[in-house]
Amino acid sequence: MKTSRISLPSGITLASTRTGDAPIQAVFVHGWTCRRSDWDPTLEALSEDFTLASIDLPGHGDSADQAAPQWRITDLGEVLADAVTALTDAPVTLVGHSMGGAVALEAARKLDQLNGVVLVDTFVIPYGDLSEDQARETEAPFIEDFPAAIDGLVENFTATGLDPAIKQRMKSEMQSANPAWMLPLWADLLRWNPEPAFADINVPIHAINGDMIPEPARARCEGRVTEWRLDGAGHFPQAEMPERFQQTLAEVLNKLA
Repeated sequence: MKTSRISLPSGITLASTRTGDAPIQAVFVHGWTCRRSDWDPTLEALSEDFTLASIDLPGHGDSADQAAPQWRITDLGEVLADAVTALTDAPVTLVGHSMGGAVALEAARKLDQLNGVVLVDTFVIPYGDLSEDQARETEAPFIEDFPAAIDGLVENFTATGLDPAIKQRMKSEMQSANPAWMLPLWADLLRWNPEPAFADINVPIHAINGDMIPEPARARCEGRVTEWRLDGAGHFPQAEMPERFQQTLAEVLNKLA
């Protein structure tokens, strides 16, 4: 795999990883406080059949020194759209985990060269259906004690049986994100409404989900999103059951291509 920096018209530079030399077929986006290296096993496993790329969004991973224009999902969507345009002019599929799926949907509104969007357990939070009280209740622990709340998030949202070493690495990496940037982004994510994106996007949307997607989210996505269930998975299926996830994703990418 090759690593590089992508320079965007805004002056932001993003860290990226790429497999293969053919036109890129899919671009991977990590979740909130996560990083592109979370996708490394997936990129390696699928590299014989696909040319793939992943990026670190501003404030995350090896782009941790880069500030977004504003810490909002719509702004990160613009950044991702610019990054995809810089990476390739070939049609691609956007693959986003958790918050990365919301960012991918926003980017999809601005891109012409798309085959589709794949959401990986994105709607574990029922975006568009949270009341203001529910949003405040959800963000409060992270405001009060960011490291402890991250620890609880990983403990409560990962499947039983995940390798403890992987779980601890996830906690440490996510806790290392800058709360001054992550908290405004978290607040905006909890209040993000997917309806404008659903209305604008005219390419297929698929979702690879574990067991934690709430029914209000399924109801909102019904008729708009083709769901692939990985029974037994938590919020991080790419880490919890990598082989099943990779097989499912390969099938979806082939359908979209």
